[in-house]
Amino acid sequence: QVQLVESGGGLVQPGGSLRLSCAASGFTVDYYAIGWFRQAPGEEREVVSCISSSAESTFYADSVKGRFTISRDNAKNTVYLQMNSLKPEDTAIYYCAAGRGVDCPESNVHWGQGTQVTVSS
Repeated sequence: QVQLVESGGGLVQPGGSLRLSCAASGFTVDYYAIGWFRQAPGEEREVVSCISSSAESTFYADSVKGRFTISRDNAKNTVYLQMNSLKPEDTAIYYCAAGRGVDCPESNVHWGQGTQVTVSS
C-alpha cells in the first residue's frame, strides 16, 4: 500500500525552472525521511536532496545547492523539489524515495516510478 508517485517533469531550457511533486499514499510523510534522487543515462543513481521526517533539517548535493529547494506539505502528504536555474547536466530521471533515516532515507526504503527532466535548448 505504500506508494510514491512523482510528477512535474518535462522539457525545459537552461536557466528555467520546474517543480517536482511526490505524492505519498499508505503512510504520512511526516513519519519518514524523503529523498530526491536522479539517474542520468549511463550513470549511477545519485542523491539530490533530502528532508528529515520532522522537516528540521535538509540535505543538498553540492551540484544543486542554491538552485534546488526541497519542501514538504504534510496536509497534502506531498514532498516537492523546486528546481531553478536548471542546467543541461541536471537532465536525468528523478525519483523520490521514503524511508527511515536522519535526513535521507536509509532503511525501509520505498521508491517512486520516476519522472523525466530534460534541460536542453
